[in-house]
Order: sequence, then structure tokens, then C-alpha cells
Amino acid sequence: MSPSDPASRAGTDPADPADRRSTFGLPAATALVVGSVIGTGVFALPSALAPFGPIALVAFVAVTVGALALALTFGSLSRRVPGSGGPYVYARQAFGEFAGFLTAWSYWITAWAGNAAIAVAWVGYVEVFVDKGHHTAGSIAVALAGLWLPAVVNLTGIRNIGVVQVVTTVLKFVPLLFMATIGLLFMKSGNFGSFNATHGSALSAVSAAAAIALFSYIGLETASVAAGRVRNPRRNVPRATVYGTLACAVIYLLGTLAVFGTVSHSGLLTSTAPFTDAVNNIVGGSWAGDLVAVAAIVSGLGALNGWTLICAEMPMAAARDGLFPAAFTRTTGASRVPAFGIVSSTLLASVLTVVSYTRFTNVFTEIVLLSVLTAVVPYLFSAAAQLFWLLVNGHGALSPRRLVRDVAISGVALAFCYWSIQGSGYQTVYYGLFAILLGVPVYIWRKRGQGEYGEAATPEPTTADTVATRPVEAASPLPHGLTARRARPVRLTTLLRSLALHVRH
Repeated sequence: MSPSDPASRAGTDPADPADRRSTFGLPAATALVVGSVIGTGVFALPSALAPFGPIALVAFVAVTVGALALALTFGSLSRRVPGSGGPYVYARQAFGEFAGFLTAWSYWITAWAGNAAIAVAWVGYVEVFVDKGHHTAGSIAVALAGLWLPAVVNLTGIRNIGVVQVVTTVLKFVPLLFMATIGLLFMKSGNFGSFNATHGSALSAVSAAAAIALFSYIGLETASVAAGRVRNPRRNVPRATVYGTLACAVIYLLGTLAVFGTVSHSGLLTSTAPFTDAVNNIVGGSWAGDLVAVAAIVSGLGALNGWTLICAEMPMAAARDGLFPAAFTRTTGASRVPAFGIVSSTLLASVLTVVSYTRFTNVFTEIVLLSVLTAVVPYLFSAAAQLFWLLVNGHGALSPRRLVRDVAISGVALAFCYWSIQGSGYQTVYYGLFAILLGVPVYIWRKRGQGEYGEAATPEPTTADTVATRPVEAASPLPHGLTARRARPVRLTTLLRSLALHVRH
């Protein structure tokens, strides 16, 4: 029985809602969002944004608005289309199998490439204590340890993943909350430097800074990706997504502002642990900064713990529909851990980390931009799927006020995605597009094995009698909760009546 067969999929679901060993509730789901969003990226972000100057804070505000629009969009989508897979399932329902595959492929790249970026930022805080000379070999060894420790935790079971996620989320909030409150009292205007340090146009500076700042919010959709492992997902997934994003937004904005105001601009440009430097400047000495470094290390492990699970959940959902290699459906243990996805994604992240340290000059920024671009593609498809559904079915399903609100939110999310792509830069778009299109041969390989060409073969010209007696081919299976729609011609009069109805309402 093939992985795309419905019966086969039903027998390999990752989580039985009645089995508490393989699911978690709202606190853990919210912790998954917060823990995936707040990794070590935020602890390294002030240094990455420093070349732009304080104008980067304007970009951060704009990105926060876009992130909240995306969070609300994902919340609405998860209510309407439950089950694991997140952006992949949404794109496949709205735009077909190939769009779903490209979304899953792009998001998968984001997950393991993002893990490499988190590990690189994590190294900066580990090296507060070891390898203080930042030797390349030592940095690589530390980064690889950071990647594989969470992978081991993931392989031990879903319950351990949830526990680690909650504990690390609580611990990581301490230094961030300190900077977002007490740190604001120690800011000095002289530390901010020139408002636009690029000396170029304000719009280009904001766009470029926003592309980097968006990395801080990647992960807001993780509850929807792992929805199959969340108890009562229709209720808990939207809440976890919105609550988690709001909490991160407040901490991010105030914390980054405090770091800009407590560390000199020139110091921020060269800092590998900006939050540590900021706390040291506030209290004097190094003991407090060391505590922040410990919290950042814990934070990074928590983020890698959550993202390692996501690295396996997305391809597993696509593999069940026959779009990814069947190996991604393999699970182990009582909680059905997707072991192949965890190990393979960690291996790829390890390779990217080694290559980045030996080839790139600004390792963190280069990987961040690649991760952002590959993440924006699934975000864009998800926002477009929501907007498409609202325009086609929203009039009959929602009140006029709710329809206008949801269209506006999904429209903002869609525009935000295009803006993020524009700000990523030509080189990043080139490499990102190349990496995404590498998935096309994989799609061909998987579809060839199913003996299909497109969703339905075009019938050859036949007589009316032959057409009438020809058996209908079986439709290709869709994910749980999705239904196939038969294409039918649209007459001009029908289209005009539909348009007139929308205008009147």
C-alpha cells in the first residue's frame, strides 16, 4: 500500500488525540511557538541590525505588524483546515498538489537552514565561556554539538520535547524581560549613533533591515505545522499562535531598543553577544553578562529542540500524500517519533554550518537571509490561500464585517511577504530560488512512481457514446479534511451575476 493511500495514511498518523503520550496541550503549544520564535537569533539580532542604525527599529515595528497579520491568518487557517502540515496543507487545498509540494519543500529548507543559523548564533554565547578566541574549528565543534543535542532529545519522545520546550521558554524570558523593562532605564542617546547608518535612502535601509528582522518571527506558524500533535487543535492552535506571537513581539521590540541604547553603536557592530554586553554595561563587571549568556545558551537549545521536531513534521505530512520520499513517514517508539526526518534534517543543517564557517564572512547574516527567503514562500502561499478562500466562499460563510476584516488581514500578510522578498537582496533571492527549484526533480521522481501526469489525464477526442461509457479515473488522494472539486465551465452570464451579487453586498 503506497504512502499516498488514504488507508495507509490513517494507519500512520503521528498522534492519536486520545493518546496523551503523543500530544500536548495549550501551554506546551504556546511554548512551542515562543520557543521556536525566540531562539538565539534575537540574542544576536542587535549586532546584525547595527549596520543600519536605529532606523532598523522602524523596520522591526513594520515586521511586527506583518508578523501579527500572519499569526492571525494562520489562526484562521488552522480552524478551517485542521491537521499537521500547516502551510503545506493550506497551499495544497487551495492551489493543488504542486503548490503544496513547493511549499513543503521550501519550508523544509527553512527549518534545517534556520537550525544552522540558530546554532551559529548559539556559538557566540557559548564562546563567552569556551573558545574565546573564536577559532573556526572550535566554533564548528560547538555548533555541531548544539545541533545534535536537541536531536537526541527529540528521538526520546514527544513528552520530553514538550517538557524541554516549556522549561527553556521560561528560562529564556528572564534576560529578555530584564532588558525589556530595567534595561530601558539605562539607555543613553549617544549610544544610538546615526539614525540611518547606511547613508542611503530610508526606504532601502528599512527594507533591508526588515528582511533580517523577519528571521526573529520565523516559527510563529509552528503550532499549525504540528497541529496533529496538539490536543483540541481547532481551539488551541489559533490561541497558541496568536498568544505566542504577541508575547514575542513585546519582548523583541523593547529588548532590542534597550540594547541599542545601552551599547555603543561601534561596539554593537563587532559584538558576538550583544545582550551580554548590554547587561555588563548596566551592572558593571561580567557576572551578570555571564548569566545572560547562560540564558541565551538555554534559549538556543530550546529553539533547536522545537525546530528539530518541525523539520520532521512538515516532510512527514507531505510524504503521507506521496509527495516526499516515503522514508519520512517512518516513526519509532510509543509516541511515534519521526526519526528519519529528525536525523536527515540535522545532518543537512550540520553540512550547511560547516560550509558557512569555511566560506561565508558574515555567517549568521548569510544563513538568516536564506532562511527568511525560503520561509516567506510558504507564508505567501498560506496568506494567498486564505485570501482565495475568503473571496470565493467568505461571502456565504462569514458576516460582512468579519469578511472585510479577514480580507484586510490576509491582504496585509500577503503584501508583507512580497516586501520581505524584495528586501532580501538579489544574491539571496538567487540562491534561495535555486534551492527551492531543486525540489522540482524530486517532485518528478515521486509522481513518476505513482504513474500520474497532472491531476487528471486529458481525454482523447472520442465519440459521444465512447465518452459516455468511459470509466471515470480515481482522483488523486488529498490530505485529511480536504475534498476534491470537479472543474466545470463558467458561463459569462453566471460570472456577471456573481460579480453583481458581490457588488450589492
